[in-house]
Amino acid sequence: MNRVHRKILFGASVLLLSLLIGPSALVAQDTRDPEAILAAKEWVTPPSEIAEAAMAPRYLNVTLSDVSPDKQWFIHEIGDGPVTMDRFSRPFDELGGLFIDYAANRHRNLSIRTNIGITVISAADGSEVQVDVPRGSRISNTTWSPDGSRLAFFVHTDETTHIYVADPVSGDSRQVTRSPVLATLVTNFEWTTDGEEIATVLVPSERSARPVLIGAPSGPQVKQTEDGENMLRTYASLMATPEDETLLEWHATGQLATIDVESREVTEIGDPAMIYSFDFSPTGAHSRTVLLQKPFSYIVPVRSFGRVEQIWDREGTVLAELDVTEMNTGLGDNRPAAPGVAGIGGDSDRRQVAWRNDGQGLTFLQEEESDEEEEDDADSDENSGASDHVMLWAPPFDEDSQYSLYSHDSGIQSYRFSADYGMVFFRTSRRGNVREYAVDLSDPDTRYTVVEYDSDDFYANPGSLVMAGGRVGGGVRLGGGGASGGSASVVETSSDGANVFLYGTSYNEDPAAEGPTTFLDKVEIRTGEKQRIYESDNNGQYERISAILDVDAERFVVSRESPTEIRQSYLVSGTERTQLTDNIDYTPDLTNAPRQRFVVERPDGFRFLVNVTLPTGYTPGERLPAMFWFYPREYEDQESYDERGRTYNINAHPNFGTRSIEYLVRLGYAVVEPDAPIVGKAGQMNNNYQHDLRNNLAAVIDELDERGIIDRKRLGLGGHSYGAFGTANAMVHTPFFKAGIAGDGNYNRTFTPLSFQSERRIFWDAREVYLGMSPFVYANNLTGALLLYHGLHDQNVGTAPDHSPRLFHALNGLGKKAAMYLYPFEDHGPATEETILDLWARWTAWLDVHLADEDLTITEQQDGH
Repeated sequence: MNRVHRKILFGASVLLLSLLIGPSALVAQDTRDPEAILAAKEWVTPPSEIAEAAMAPRYLNVTLSDVSPDKQWFIHEIGDGPVTMDRFSRPFDELGGLFIDYAANRHRNLSIRTNIGITVISAADGSEVQVDVPRGSRISNTTWSPDGSRLAFFVHTDETTHIYVADPVSGDSRQVTRSPVLATLVTNFEWTTDGEEIATVLVPSERSARPVLIGAPSGPQVKQTEDGENMLRTYASLMATPEDETLLEWHATGQLATIDVESREVTEIGDPAMIYSFDFSPTGAHSRTVLLQKPFSYIVPVRSFGRVEQIWDREGTVLAELDVTEMNTGLGDNRPAAPGVAGIGGDSDRRQVAWRNDGQGLTFLQEEESDEEEEDDADSDENSGASDHVMLWAPPFDEDSQYSLYSHDSGIQSYRFSADYGMVFFRTSRRGNVREYAVDLSDPDTRYTVVEYDSDDFYANPGSLVMAGGRVGGGVRLGGGGASGGSASVVETSSDGANVFLYGTSYNEDPAAEGPTTFLDKVEIRTGEKQRIYESDNNGQYERISAILDVDAERFVVSRESPTEIRQSYLVSGTERTQLTDNIDYTPDLTNAPRQRFVVERPDGFRFLVNVTLPTGYTPGERLPAMFWFYPREYEDQESYDERGRTYNINAHPNFGTRSIEYLVRLGYAVVEPDAPIVGKAGQMNNNYQHDLRNNLAAVIDELDERGIIDRKRLGLGGHSYGAFGTANAMVHTPFFKAGIAGDGNYNRTFTPLSFQSERRIFWDAREVYLGMSPFVYANNLTGALLLYHGLHDQNVGTAPDHSPRLFHALNGLGKKAAMYLYPFEDHGPATEETILDLWARWTAWLDVHLADEDLTITEQQDGH
């Protein structure tokens, strides 16, 4: 897509927006009836100033980072904005946290979170080639072939998913799968290293019809406790019946296969099975295949079900078993992971399992326990009581084909190789001392220290090893224990193999005074001698390397932005710079809106940051109605809070999305985004929740009042998720706010009795804390008016959709002012165009009603009526 085409698309987007929001939303704002909008039972739309900002086609902007293996091209998948409700509401099966578009045999995300086109962008001059995509289809998973000569992608229609392959030079594409892809559990595909085949999971050729419950149920829904304490989260979606089990098995059973890209010939690997994931060896001769195991469960989601990881050959014969993951029902300390919540579990015997790109087999870490107790040396990482081995497991993957490539006499945190696998790089960390070593495997007794630093010294971090393939800041994720796998990371070296490269960011101790710089250092492996070959300018701008095209020639693609200039990509070659993108700032008035960032101090001496955005043309001293938006977080002390602010980037360009609360400055509000630190002893921070919440907000309001920014009689407060929880709490424990907006929140902590957020005490160990933090308990004290919104398919642990109706029921019975909007099919945060616009319409109407001065709406006051 060339730049003219991009502008045409923008124009089409504006036309589409005007058609969507309709003439009534584009007329003068004084004709809007806020009360009618709040009472409407159909989709409503906000003022045009808000709609235009929320729906701006920022998805057309490009950041060049996914460089082809030959360093010639970048991929950009073209979006079309938020999904519309007609596609979002397509029927799907809900099975233990797994959502399947059954008409198309794919995960629901591949129906609702995909794009409409692909452009290939030249790394030399930014010219673009548009890839042919079937009309009316959607695309995802665009992936380069190993040599960069082709790219493959999923094409999704209403009924099927297929794999297409395209030429980046011409843009011509063609379908390579004859049978539809089964993209239910496995939602990706893989190239083999030679680029001749693509591995995927297909719909089995003799698959039965989809099981459908016919007639009366066969029995009740049944759950029973197990022996022990099952410390589980409150999952929103669980399987419940034998019919669910049958349906899951049907959806999960697919045919592992490879597709010859030229001939389209299919090679079936084994029999159809419940394939949870697969990872083919670079040669295509073997596969790490993870199978979902029975029995299934009614108390944990599918991701916690049992699995077995095996090595298969091309016939599907099981050569070895890599790992067995038992069903995790949360017994003891083994809590299953949840979205946004870290799980607890033991390490696999084999760690960081990955294929070698040279086809020699699998490599992994394995610990060897010491038979003798050794005295701990606090000044060394050498005596940990165990040694770690970098292992190679070669075909035929029997007990006699495992070899130790290198042994280190203490724990290894991670490992990588040189491109020829003659050198291993590994990282250790002991008592904060981090070291990156290099060892030539032909001389394993000699170890070279490439990097050494104290992890507690934040400002001395020397950066991370650059991985081969043009990536910076880390390499391919390593697999293991049922993970998605991948090839062992290969370190980028100079052409003579003598040097590696470190890429990092340097932060100033006063980030509000000086922005960060990024750097690339060249390090001689055997001497540790370091040479800086790139360092960004931080004089009013922020620049970082997004791709390395030729490290020896010092040829990079960088991304550059400033507080007033949107991010663009440039080719840097010596002293020459070539702009490769032509991104557009669709809301320059918001980018350039007056901003203040300052520190406030609570009465207890704790200091924290506040960000304020003001309307364009704001006159100092003018007192405005204000909307606060916040998200409380827990800290042990001032130092731990201050640490979080070390990465603040004064030179970053403002980042806006569909729900950026700053849009309200267009209607004349001051938008206040304060930090909300909750501070206390480790494990007991929430003992101070209500106290700190009140003091935080009071300190901010007093400071804004002192600065002459706000009309403290017209304040609103809002937040999403834990911010919604904080909003409801503030409105029942303080008298400060006339209007509140709370979305997808939890309002009764007895519904999450086995811990929540960072609180690890259970209800019965901290009863008063749980009750004191539950705004439902204090609903009778609500001051102001509270708007609640919730997605009816909210899958976030702890924020089940029934929280909002129960709080609304209480407020209604207590005679409080409240409204509630429940959005069909939405998860933890609105995704559809209709919902996003509807929310903004009701938010702005709510604030018009409750923060207006006398009989005027905010928009009328702004217009001078």
